[in-house]
Amino acid sequence: MAVRATATLSSAEQLFLADLVLAECVYVLESFYEVERPRVAELMRAAIALPSVTVIDVSLLLRALEAYEIDRLDFAEAYLVASAEATGVGAIVSFDRSIDRARTISRVEP
Repeated sequence: MAVRATATLSSAEQLFLADLVLAECVYVLESFYEVERPRVAELMRAAIALPSVTVIDVSLLLRALEAYEIDRLDFAEAYLVASAEATGVGAIVSFDRSIDRARTISRVEP
């Protein structure tokens, strides 16, 4: 599958990488392939940077990957942090205390 996927990525003129698909890639690389967090972030940044790849909000995904890597959040929580920052909301309602590691937003426990 990797060979076919690489061929598609290198030959396609335009591909859309949905945020949810990127999140799934992070999950599979971590859980199935046991790739270390810094390498996962590096691989996902490389995918986003491919000339043929289009995403909805590159800044949001790059910030989510940064929070994932630096603050050691699960990607879903890192995405929430990046979204809260980008929208100016500044707070996330969650039971997940790992979000507290992100210093840029506050977590509100329900």
